[in-house]
Amino acid sequence: MELQVSDERWPIAGAFTISRGSKTEAHVVVAEVAHDGHAGRGEAVPYARYGESIDSVRAEIESVRDRIESGADRQALQSLLPPGAARNALDCALWDLEAKREGRRAYTIAGFARLDPVKTAYTISLGSAEAMGEAARAAGGRPLLKLKLGGPDDLDRVEAVRRAALKTRLIVDANEALTLDALRRLAPELFKLDVKAIEQPLPAGADAELEGYDSPILLCADESIHSRAELEACARRYGCINIKLDKTGGLTEALALRTEARALGLEIMAGCMVATSLAMAPAMLLAQQARFVDLDGPLLLARDREGGLRYDGSTVYPPDAALWG
Repeated sequence: MELQVSDERWPIAGAFTISRGSKTEAHVVVAEVAHDGHAGRGEAVPYARYGESIDSVRAEIESVRDRIESGADRQALQSLLPPGAARNALDCALWDLEAKREGRRAYTIAGFARLDPVKTAYTISLGSAEAMGEAARAAGGRPLLKLKLGGPDDLDRVEAVRRAALKTRLIVDANEALTLDALRRLAPELFKLDVKAIEQPLPAGADAELEGYDSPILLCADESIHSRAELEACARRYGCINIKLDKTGGLTEALALRTEARALGLEIMAGCMVATSLAMAPAMLLAQQARFVDLDGPLLLARDREGGLRYDGSTVYPPDAALWG
């Protein structure tokens, strides 16, 4: 086995803004594991919110180089690294390599009969009410918009988007920017605007306050859920979880998390960081029959990698084997 690690920069079309700040490029780490003429790739996005950087993720991957090159498989990897971007890059690379070596699709290995196209949300970055309304209008007839919130004018923002997109389903993402009192005031108003879900309203360390709160809108955990270790607590506070490969540390844990979450009656959102189609491709397995799909990362970039996923409006088609899996 031979491991190669690189990092790449992909410009964002404009800027991507949430309550914690803005960025103008996606800086990703790519792991490639090769053996016997076959190579598998995985792409991950280090996230500063979780204490990650390009350098730290590359260092984590390098820390297990000997084990990977000695033949450690996906199951062994789960105990070698914690959940996070480094394990995600390696886990997805090993899935891809396994599929290519066996001449099978990754979804078949995972137990799926097929992968169907899905409809993804399209994200409207945090901005003024006027700017977000214009962005929603420019998004045309997309069936689902995800609005980034995080300030005192949140209701004005959602109202502006609703005026611009009367028939579109809306979900909102506060990225931990609200308090419980603010949520209590805002949620009934968002319900009137037919918002379908509120993602991560409270900080992850403070969301125990949600226990006992009867929200009029489905609440979805994001920063609060990384792997199965947080699932029991989330089930007491939310009705939905956003599963992202960069949080779970790869597809292996993500699929296990999805199974256990459904057994607890939780809805699933298949989410992503801003990244290329190589990062989205394995998440297409999670997107099958998910309540919400948010795999619009490549749509937010100025350009995607060659051979990327096919997007037809908001419809995302399964990856070709040459891209991943």
